[in-house]
Amino acid sequence: MNGAVEPLLELARRRDPKDREQLMARLVELCEADAGAQSSAAAAEIEAVFLTLAADPAMRTRLAERLARAEWAPAHLIETLAEGDIEAARPVISASPLLSEAALVRLASEGDAAHRIEVARRPRISAKVVTSLIETGEPAVLTALAGNVSADVTPAAMAKLVDRAKSVAAMGAPLAGHPRMTGELAQSLYLWVGQASREAIVARFDIDPALLDAQVAAVTADPAAARSAADPSPGEIKLVDKLSRAGQLQPGYLVRVLRDHELGLFEAALARLGGFTAAEVRQAVTDPERPELLALALASIGLDRGAFPTILDMVRQCTDGLPGGGAEGGRRALSAFGPFTPQIAASAFRKALGCPLGEV
Repeated sequence: MNGAVEPLLELARRRDPKDREQLMARLVELCEADAGAQSSAAAAEIEAVFLTLAADPAMRTRLAERLARAEWAPAHLIETLAEGDIEAARPVISASPLLSEAALVRLASEGDAAHRIEVARRPRISAKVVTSLIETGEPAVLTALAGNVSADVTPAAMAKLVDRAKSVAAMGAPLAGHPRMTGELAQSLYLWVGQASREAIVARFDIDPALLDAQVAAVTADPAAARSAADPSPGEIKLVDKLSRAGQLQPGYLVRVLRDHELGLFEAALARLGGFTAAEVRQAVTDPERPELLALALASIGLDRGAFPTILDMVRQCTDGLPGGGAEGGRRALSAFGPFTPQIAASAFRKALGCPLGEV
């Protein structure tokens, strides 16, 4: 390509997307046919053209999709794509063989949440990358990592994940089935997960469910222990407080965090929006029979009635089916949305917390 790079760069700068698309396709074809045979000067020229194409957001995503699995692509270009907007970064982080361990650690430590989640999902990430992801402490990242069965999770890293499962309910199910879970750690996990995950643990490991159930009962009877295991983390509370002070904490935020299985953020945000305690929100989220409690709490912050079934379903996905009550309970809970004011809903919520089933 010596001497010919300027015309190619000119083509790459053209506004017509068809010209850029055709140039990209032709370059990829040439590089695939001549993979690894270019001189260092020619490789640098090719990289310059690709980087010029990547300056266009629409082309950047297409380029990332074409080069995601390429072994001949310029490493600097791949790292640039991985560090950019998430739509272009996702295919590269997921599959590129050219992303080094150092680059992945940097993304895990310095990238935003969306990039860290993609790193956590990447097949066969190293123990060093796993450690960097765990150190973020972000529920969505940890949940994605818990579900990555090909990651090099050391015994020490698995112990840390099990410990975090105390406060991140969505981690329970993937950890219960993780190939690197041990019987000893499974017994610790048993104390903090829902019934479905407990059954999976019992089916997989030689453990005594009666003994573990007694330990669960002891933890539940100890308010201090239950509170430490259930409350949102300090980092989650800090983030919610920051959003609230900036005027950016709105009911719609609840749906966004639940999509990422961030139950701790959901609980912290609901408590802040409604003026409730963490314990009150936790009771609404984990009640075995009354989804009405959660419905009243949500009605008190002005959430639209039509959004409740979606939120209830997402909360149940994070908690192994809590709050209980099944489909009938969900339909019954819709009555919490009126017709009355949010203030009346808040009063009814606090009153219902102390009422047995049937008196809500």
